[in-house]
Amino acid sequence: MGSFSIWHWLIVLVIVALIFGTKKLRNMGEDLGGAVKGFKKGMKDAQEDPPAKPAVTQQTQDPDTVDVQAREKTDA
Repeated sequence: MGSFSIWHWLIVLVIVALIFGTKKLRNMGEDLGGAVKGFKKGMKDAQEDPPAKPAVTQQTQDPDTVDVQAREKTDA
């Protein structure tokens, strides 16, 4: 009662082919296949790329501020 037989699926396939036409279904299949191939290629390329190095930022110091840690090292 809950599952469809092969005959149900064949009838649905015929109705879809009549509504959309075989040319449009073929084009949709090619587009879907190309999208899957592109996705697989992108995933493969992402796995092969080495992880990006973290960006190094330069810290600037205001001339009016005092570096307490450096002063403690020189005082000791």
